[in-house]
Amino acid sequence: MAVSFPADISNALLYALVFACGYLPGSIPFGLILTKLAGRGDIRAIGSGNIGATNVLRSGSKALAALTLVLDALKGTAAVLIGAHWGPETAMLGALGAFLGHLFPVWLGFRGGKGVATYIGVLLGLYWPAALAFCGAWLLMALVTRYSSLAALGASAVPPIMLAASGDWEMATLALFFTALLVIRHASNIGRLLRGEEGRIDASKL
Repeated sequence: MAVSFPADISNALLYALVFACGYLPGSIPFGLILTKLAGRGDIRAIGSGNIGATNVLRSGSKALAALTLVLDALKGTAAVLIGAHWGPETAMLGALGAFLGHLFPVWLGFRGGKGVATYIGVLLGLYWPAALAFCGAWLLMALVTRYSSLAALGASAVPPIMLAASGDWEMATLALFFTALLVIRHASNIGRLLRGEEGRIDASKL
């Protein structure tokens, strides 16, 4: 005999499933996995100790850094596309799951990356012009200042403004939440920037 659930329970189960489908792939630490597979040790013991693409670049491999960047972005895009099957609300829920998964992965004691690539990935699925604007702003600021962290902080302010200007306040609020988390995750970088101790982008490694 088929079992049926009340609508509110069915919706709760769906939301939980969509969030899990975003969080679990989002929590995959591609930077850590790739560097270990390549025999470059634990990325958490290199440079800043972060698992993202910028720190993977410090391991000496441009290819691994690029692949980490792409995979960290695509896991965000995939989560959005899966959630979008049921509508815009679940698309945003999938985005939330993927972003939180990257920042707070259960596999690493909830100590993950800073969210830049995954933020771009979820924007690509939710509203691709905002993803392009983020990338453009990051590139411009990186070229001018040579600070990757400052470029990320500045670029992260663009999507909430852009989405608010488009009239999509729900998505703008979600983007603002992502931006706030990204700023919090960059607290140590902000401190070093204020003290003049933040490392600049080494053009020779690009």
